[in-house]
Amino acid sequence: MNIYIGNLAWDATDEDLKQAFEKFGEVARATVIMDRFSGKSKGFGFVEMPDKDKAAEAIKGMDGKDLMGRSVRVNEAKPRADNRDRP
Repeated sequence: MNIYIGNLAWDATDEDLKQAFEKFGEVARATVIMDRFSGKSKGFGFVEMPDKDKAAEAIKGMDGKDLMGRSVRVNEAKPRADNRDRP
């Protein structure tokens, strides 16, 4: 399951996300989304967990909790919209 994490601290790293979510089970991938021009965090990221039940526990356990001084929003990631027609 792919999990969205919003309201991340600006200095949060992939490793910070991974460590926070490993408490709930195996983390296949953790990624903080970075601005391609500035190289700075956009304030959100994604965690991929192979076990759907563990991922659901992680969402429940982490939503609204403090992570590096910020209360994070955590939910199941929605599929990305098709942006091919975007100007």
